[in-house]
Amino acid sequence: MDNQQHNAIVSFIWGIADDCLRDVYVRGKYRDVILPMTVIRRLDAVLEPTKQAVLDMKKRLDEAKITNQTPALCNAAGQSFCNSSPFCLRDLTSRAKRQTLKADFIAYLDGFSSNVQEILEKFKFRNQIDTMIDADILGAVIEKFVTPTINLSPYPIYKDDTKTEIRLPGLDNHAMGTIFEELVRRFNEANNEEAGEHWTPRDVVELMADIIFTPISDKIKDATYSCYDGACGTGGMLTVAQDRLLQLAEHNGKSVSIHLFGQEINPETYAIAKADLLIKGEGEQSEHIHFGSTLSDDGWATYRFDFMLSNPPYGKTWKTDAEKMGGKKDILDSRFNATLPDGTQLSMIPRVSDGQLLFLLNNVAKMKTDTPLGSRIAEVHNGSSLFTGDADSGESNARRYLIESDLVEAIIAVPEKMFYNTGIGTYIWILSNRKEERRKGKIQLIDATGMKSPLRKNLGEKNCEFTDEIRRQIVDIYMSFEDSEVSRIFDNRDFGYWLITVERPLRLRVDPTKPIPSNTLKEADLALYHAAIAALPKDTPLDDWTAFAKTTKLKSALLKKVRPFITEKDPTAKPVKGEADTELRDTEIVPFNYDGGIQAFMENEVLPYAPDAYIDESKTKIGYEISFTKHFYKPVELRPMAEILSDLKTLEAETDGMLAEIIGGVEG
Repeated sequence: MDNQQHNAIVSFIWGIADDCLRDVYVRGKYRDVILPMTVIRRLDAVLEPTKQAVLDMKKRLDEAKITNQTPALCNAAGQSFCNSSPFCLRDLTSRAKRQTLKADFIAYLDGFSSNVQEILEKFKFRNQIDTMIDADILGAVIEKFVTPTINLSPYPIYKDDTKTEIRLPGLDNHAMGTIFEELVRRFNEANNEEAGEHWTPRDVVELMADIIFTPISDKIKDATYSCYDGACGTGGMLTVAQDRLLQLAEHNGKSVSIHLFGQEINPETYAIAKADLLIKGEGEQSEHIHFGSTLSDDGWATYRFDFMLSNPPYGKTWKTDAEKMGGKKDILDSRFNATLPDGTQLSMIPRVSDGQLLFLLNNVAKMKTDTPLGSRIAEVHNGSSLFTGDADSGESNARRYLIESDLVEAIIAVPEKMFYNTGIGTYIWILSNRKEERRKGKIQLIDATGMKSPLRKNLGEKNCEFTDEIRRQIVDIYMSFEDSEVSRIFDNRDFGYWLITVERPLRLRVDPTKPIPSNTLKEADLALYHAAIAALPKDTPLDDWTAFAKTTKLKSALLKKVRPFITEKDPTAKPVKGEADTELRDTEIVPFNYDGGIQAFMENEVLPYAPDAYIDESKTKIGYEISFTKHFYKPVELRPMAEILSDLKTLEAETDGMLAEIIGGVEG
């Protein structure tokens, strides 16, 4: 399908909403009719050539009093779904009377097999029938969808009965899927919603598929593989991955099959994903799309997959999921809690405002460990997954687990303005539990932010794309695994650090002559205090609280109450035993790769300026973060001083002229 055909169909369907629904639905509700009707028309068009065969089969089954008719009817239809009603959609355009049309349309919908019924249910399409009947627009909507000016069928429409010249080409399944996605994007954009939650641009998906499959293309066997997307939206990633694996297998002379699995929480996009797979003849695959939240209702908890691709929602709260899982602090799900080889327990629960890392951990939990290829993962995130969260936070612990488990192969920085709903930078994480020898203990960062081709016309926020050539270039950079201006190879430890707490001792000078407020102590305690002070030897040190307190022989509880009133901080005083000055407390980040470690850092960076400083080792934490900015920073070359001075002189001259004009105008 060329762009002209694609745009014509999308624009026509989009126009149906304005032509038929404008006075009946508010703009935000157009999708409630248009999206399910698009799906229905596509299903209807696929079934049209075998409609009579289905009706003939139904008649025979009815006569034989066979109740379970669906398998035989689907077989007659040549699809994994069927419609046993006496109608095709175009048969209903001549039904003039509202009530007759309503009854016939409902009978038509009821005729679909159960797998289609679930799709209609998720769209909640039956809720719209009365509205359309009452407004007398159902017939008009149907007529628009079956018009001979567009073709939503996979079969071409010919100019005459000889079928020698095509008037309208057929619409293959891939093209139909693209149209679904474009409609979703447009509706979301019109409603100011998050289009990117449903649709990752095909050029980005194709890059992800390339990097998932290309490195292991020579290892593909005559076998069955599985692919999973825990945030599958309309299913685009799964189908692109399927196509790419089949292409590579064919190129290498291998015969493979691939089973697709997904999960989606949005009922509308879930319905489109199911419909898309049904239309493609993937009846079994359509049953592998689970409805519900991947986080709190994992539909594939016991499954393991060969390949996983996802674009989870980022910057989106998962508070509802957290509550369903028992509350953020009490989540014990093994996907999000880990034990390191040294026995360290890691809670990888991030803040409830952003759950994207949980989707990555979910994929990691589904990696195969008993196959030669293991599992490979490609997942899109925004920048927060790289650096958000302090040491020992859920986000940092997740990065620690992924890196110390040596699962991260590469991270690719994608150009801004690459997605439809956001202009922010995004990153593709590439994970594997079967790293090549040269990649073990290493992570490759690829800066592809400058590798893009501009679009002639923006699509939402998207103003650029990856062409085939650019994708090949990025894959080549990945495969070469070499340092360059856009590629950096790091040891895993390069991203780790210690967060240390640097303390300074508390130093107090005592002045026992200072008064104690009357409400501070009971009379008896106050008397004890005064007696102890009076009995102090003259040589009692007043610059050493520890010695002073010991000399008084007073109980620590009493001394604790009076200390704030009789002491003040003094840098020349002796340190108070076992106490740190909280006002002088500081934290420092010490990279794992700092030469000599924490001790050398203290000697080089701290003790020369604070000789009495020490580390509270009980507060030392480990953190991980990945900074593309630091590793790919390119300083801006300063202009020559002569050029700057010349510009300043020019500006000064212009300013003087403006001032003269202003003064002259005032005087005149």
